[in-house]
Amino acid sequence: MLEKIRDRFSESIQIQIAAAELLPQRLQQAANRLVSCLLRGNKIIVCGDGRSYANAQLLVSNLLHRYDLARPSLAAHLLHFDSVLAGCLSQDNEAAEIYKKQLQVIAKEGDILVAFSPFGNEQAVLNAINSANNENLEILAFTSSRNDHTKGLLSENDIEIEMPSINEMRIIEGHQFYVNLLCELVDNLLFNPNAH
Repeated sequence: MLEKIRDRFSESIQIQIAAAELLPQRLQQAANRLVSCLLRGNKIIVCGDGRSYANAQLLVSNLLHRYDLARPSLAAHLLHFDSVLAGCLSQDNEAAEIYKKQLQVIAKEGDILVAFSPFGNEQAVLNAINSANNENLEILAFTSSRNDHTKGLLSENDIEIEMPSINEMRIIEGHQFYVNLLCELVDNLLFNPNAH
């Protein structure tokens, strides 16, 4: 049992070391993009499927309430899955349309869609990305090494934060770290711009 625990620590640390080599510039770009969106009066729209729904909720909670700094709420909206709408769509075999339908109603040009897609095959998330493309939204995609489907939908103007792993649990925990880091960067850029 202790060996298994040590192996999991080691695995997580090695993946984070690899990510630390690959992602700092993209995370900086993502923070700047989110801040620009907020400063021009637009909103950040967030979706995630399966276990990634928790990371989507965390991001929106951090933006609406606070991450570390006490500050005004920031314009963020969670595309919901746990609702009567989910039940109705499931009944009609259209559950994969749930985020697309919500996005089409609330999205305005200049908004950003943040999509959590750890496997790259979450159809509800892929449909939301397609819809975001049709609405001319910028996209910030949290993905993994299994990102072929997602990557095919992103343009050169979009930002992909790719966790260098195919292990779902390491991907989810890595995405949570990036959410927290992005929220810290956004807070500093907006309310403490001289912080380094």
